[in-house]
Amino acid sequence: MKDRSGVWYHFDKEETSKGLKVVCKYCKTGYNCDPKKNGTSPLWAHISKCRKYPYATPKESKQSLLSFQNGSNKACGGISGLTYQKFDPVSIRKALSFMVSLPSIQTVARDCYEMFLTEKRKLKNVLKRCNSRVSLTTDLWTSIQQINYMVLTVHFIDNDWKLQKRILSFCTVASHKGEEVGKMIEKCLLEWELEDVFCITVDNASSNDTSIAYMKRKINGWKTGVLKCRFLHMRCVAHIVNLVVGDGLKCVHDSIIRVIHAVRFIKQSPARLLKFKKCVADEKINSKKLLCLDVPTRWNSTYLMLHAALALENAFDRYSEEDPHYNVELYVREGNGTPTCDDWATVKRFSEFLQCFYELTLRISGSAYVTAIQFFHELINVARILKELCASRDENMSLMACKMREKYEKYWGDPEKINLLIFIAVVLDPRYKLDYVEWMISEIYDSKVGFLLTKNLRESLYALYDEYRVLPTTDTPREDSSESRDDAPLNATQKKVDVLKNKYKKQRGERGGEIKLELDKYLEEEVEEDFDNFDNAGGLFFLLFAAVRC
Repeated sequence: MKDRSGVWYHFDKEETSKGLKVVCKYCKTGYNCDPKKNGTSPLWAHISKCRKYPYATPKESKQSLLSFQNGSNKACGGISGLTYQKFDPVSIRKALSFMVSLPSIQTVARDCYEMFLTEKRKLKNVLKRCNSRVSLTTDLWTSIQQINYMVLTVHFIDNDWKLQKRILSFCTVASHKGEEVGKMIEKCLLEWELEDVFCITVDNASSNDTSIAYMKRKINGWKTGVLKCRFLHMRCVAHIVNLVVGDGLKCVHDSIIRVIHAVRFIKQSPARLLKFKKCVADEKINSKKLLCLDVPTRWNSTYLMLHAALALENAFDRYSEEDPHYNVELYVREGNGTPTCDDWATVKRFSEFLQCFYELTLRISGSAYVTAIQFFHELINVARILKELCASRDENMSLMACKMREKYEKYWGDPEKINLLIFIAVVLDPRYKLDYVEWMISEIYDSKVGFLLTKNLRESLYALYDEYRVLPTTDTPREDSSESRDDAPLNATQKKVDVLKNKYKKQRGERGGEIKLELDKYLEEEVEEDFDNFDNAGGLFFLLFAAVRC
């Protein structure tokens, strides 16, 4: 039989009295090679060690580890002069890896906790030095382990007039009950030594009403609330928008349902999805959007699904021709059939309608920029859109808009429930002021609600001004009168002058109604020109109103 192993190129076979043997061609070492007893493994091992093997790769010389004493610069002085090309970073890391001593888990945890305490002290000092009030946002959720969590975030404007956002607490709570949540918020505020709270933004839930009522009692007890915490409760605008849109989606048209079923059918298996991608390529659709499933409890996922499906409309038509099961499944099992041209037209109108709310949610959910002024314009825009659609000839769109308008008026149609800071923020913007806000209110609300809302707005605006007017401005240095008296005692003449000054101030205060307030002067001034990147805190606005907006 012919020898098939490559090792025989390096050995010669010889017949001896003891049997068949092989001899290395290079060093003449012999081995037994009985085909029934001996294999080729010893021969390969010999080739790898044979010193006279001409094709052997020379081994790299190894060097023992050298240890140098501290300060022995002569031994390593030449290394610093070597260029990068003379080193192999991977080999260096591999050679030095055994010299690295990794800390234990406990050590890492201790270091992380010490770093947390250091950063916490820094943030506490920043909040102490801050001259403005703070606002809070809180959110709660339950994990899959049925553990309740709460996060408390603080928003404030620092002394450099930059909007800041920091997480104060991430903790577990016993339950979602309002009293429990309120106690956790109070505990966190006491821990951070925060008392000057302007407003707290929460989701629209009955338990949050209870927690805000609890915090009102506590903050009023601290005597740090603005107008006895009149503006403390701020309902999350994004959450209310989700409730409004979610209520409208209960009247989903059959055309939307057909598209949803079509997308679900294709996404059920990789083979169907691959065939659909081929249809997209055959139709030469340049859209990079991919099909995505919707989540019934999240309307924004429904919008994203319809938006992506619209761009692939022609691919759905081709897929119905390629896959016969597609038509059978949707007609027989689902009972609604495949999407038609009229369905896609309805989906397009519906998608454009949802796009307004989707973009609105993105704009008002930002935390790196001021959104207070934006709230008012977005709410007015939503009311305008719903008002127009309620009068639409499309019965389905009109029905959906009417249901959404009912939900809208539940939260933003009652003057007693609206947090008027949404309107005051726009009044304090020199681009709009009070006349603009009152005109907008008259355009959206009916006369009765509009009159009551305007009345409450004016009362709250002047009450807020009176609250802040008595506060000292942070940029005006105060003189220590006690020190000046110690250095230079008042003489009799100076005392008489002070008596006259006090009498004048008292008389001036009694006829204060005749003196025009700074607020009135501000409201009567011409509005500023509206332009991009307008900064309300950039000098056009005097300090008192800037402080109010904080």
